[in-house]
Amino acid sequence: MLGSCSIQTRVKRADKKFAIGEYYDAAEVYRSCYSRLTAQKDRPLKAQVAFRQAECYRVLNNPRAITSYQHAIKYKYPDSIAYLRLAQVQHYQGKYRDAEKNYRIYLQSHPDDYVAMAGVYAAAKAAEWKKQPTRHKVVAVKEFNANRSSNFAPAFIGDDADAMMFTSNRKQNNTGGKKVLRRPSPVTGKQTFSLYTTRRDASGKWQEIHLPDGLYGEEEEETKQENDSTQNTKSQGSAEMGVCCFTSDGKTMYFTFSRPINGQDQGTKIYRTERTGGEWGEPQEVKLFADSSISVGHPAVSAHGDTLYFVSDAPNGQGGKDIWRAEAAEGQWINVVNMGPQINTSGDEMFPAIRKDGRLYFSSNGHPGYGGLDIFCASPTGQDTAYIISDSVLAVRLPQYSLMNMGMPLNSIADDFGMTFESSQGKEEKGFFSSNRASKKGEDQIFRFILPEMVLAVEGKVTDMDGNALSDATLRLIGTDGTNQKLLIRRDGTYRLKLQPNTQYLMFVTSRGYLNQKYELKTEEKKDSYTYTQNFTLASLNKPVPMNNVFYEFGKWELTESSSKELLDLVKMLNDNPYITIELSAHTDMVGDSVANRTLSEKRAQACVDFLIKQGIEKERLTPVGYGESKPVVADKALHDKYRFIPVEQVLDETFLNTLTKEQQETCNQINRRTEFRVLKTTYKLY
Repeated sequence: MLGSCSIQTRVKRADKKFAIGEYYDAAEVYRSCYSRLTAQKDRPLKAQVAFRQAECYRVLNNPRAITSYQHAIKYKYPDSIAYLRLAQVQHYQGKYRDAEKNYRIYLQSHPDDYVAMAGVYAAAKAAEWKKQPTRHKVVAVKEFNANRSSNFAPAFIGDDADAMMFTSNRKQNNTGGKKVLRRPSPVTGKQTFSLYTTRRDASGKWQEIHLPDGLYGEEEEETKQENDSTQNTKSQGSAEMGVCCFTSDGKTMYFTFSRPINGQDQGTKIYRTERTGGEWGEPQEVKLFADSSISVGHPAVSAHGDTLYFVSDAPNGQGGKDIWRAEAAEGQWINVVNMGPQINTSGDEMFPAIRKDGRLYFSSNGHPGYGGLDIFCASPTGQDTAYIISDSVLAVRLPQYSLMNMGMPLNSIADDFGMTFESSQGKEEKGFFSSNRASKKGEDQIFRFILPEMVLAVEGKVTDMDGNALSDATLRLIGTDGTNQKLLIRRDGTYRLKLQPNTQYLMFVTSRGYLNQKYELKTEEKKDSYTYTQNFTLASLNKPVPMNNVFYEFGKWELTESSSKELLDLVKMLNDNPYITIELSAHTDMVGDSVANRTLSEKRAQACVDFLIKQGIEKERLTPVGYGESKPVVADKALHDKYRFIPVEQVLDETFLNTLTKEQQETCNQINRRTEFRVLKTTYKLY
């Protein structure tokens, strides 16, 4: 009997700790009680203890939460909320099938519950979402993250982004320079949290991390009374500071503060302090609710300092922790209003961050996500909705938002939260956020993220027919978006131009002594940066241009199917240069009768001309000529580089061929068997 009373007393003591948020201490007491309760005599109490123990573990991100919830269900915990919580921690650990099953069990008794419906949807979609990451690049920031500690919620001190403050429970140096731990927090079982600051040096590197000047005073011997709201923050003791924000000029800071009084947790408050010179002044409590027992935290102030977003579990919310908003008026905060069901759920919505354009970033475990807290972006739609605060207060209007999960890699199956954005001159977006994804013990780390500028571009090289760079070429780009750009090609013949998505472009390349070339390019909407490649090969105005891929049936003049592409390219060239006329000639090797060779070549040239005419080229622009074997090739440097046995300027005639091996002779015969064109006039129909 005495043993039973002892357990009941210990459970009540754990319940008190649980009620005031001392989850670590409560979990330890629940754990010792659970093992002493029997399934036969104490089943209801054993189920209750298992559930409360699981709740503590869930808040502390302890993986043992799953087992404790399963024990609560096993011993018939009377509230089906146990299935929802079990599903949530399974979701957190990436056990999506198990999570979906338990979400559905919970929905049987709560068919309209948004969090459970969102959980079912997310658990079914998670594997698909993971295959569609965003373009964000994410890396842990070693200089901010101390070993065996949590570091989170970074915030830039003003728009300059050259100084930062964040929350950490790292070891602190005492006066002798030795690192010490202060009293562990009854909430987490770890060292209490403090604010730390750092600044970039001239080279952009972050300097030594330290406590902010003026914000922390000497240890006080006695705790001030609860109503002394202007003094308590200066004494560290077992107080906790964290989750801060700043006005755009960096001179005003709001931060979360919590300090037990007479051993009792009084919840969290938001304080405000002004910076004079290099030090922060005496903090003042921000009064948001008439009821001082309501906890508030996680402040986020608008750029102009006239709107404050914060987190609270105040009455008349959506459930769990919600995001609220208040407006500044004559030194007071008025129109304190819950952000409503478009932002808040019966789960937890925390760590708000507001940007100048009105976008609200926050973390939630109630909206569809990967598990744990996910980062969401709420973008104003341009419309608003009236919201009644109370019967005695007029309605205020809140923006309507479209909500978007920020996706992987910003989000993970762990907790992801506490974003801050760095003002950037370019089009890339960057900043920092927090996550416990990389820690087996659930410790938070600060990560850097960058969203590179989405760049569509076209690049390539402009050369002559022999592959030599045309460094004096000019490229003009004309687009349906109004682009009209002229670009000189680089010395090596290369170029690169930025483009816009969903745009039709005309590229027009010119170079003195060469035929013009055009190319039409249509861009598409891409999910990532993309570079189109387009090379230009310009034909000379002053010498014959070989058509290396025009082929005929053996000993005949009929064109093979493989010749079409080369001839169609010639059609395009003629259309790009409408004022030229050309001679199109065919040549044979020196094998066989010369008269027969000339006749064959004439028919082959005519076959090419006939093809061009069928493609719409005017007959008057085309002159077919068959040279037979009378004009052997004269080797240039490009031919010599390809066939080293052929000297530069060597005529591939019969005399030269007789000096070669049979294999070399066949190579030269193949070279002489060719189709080519040359420009005759550049003034067709100009006069």
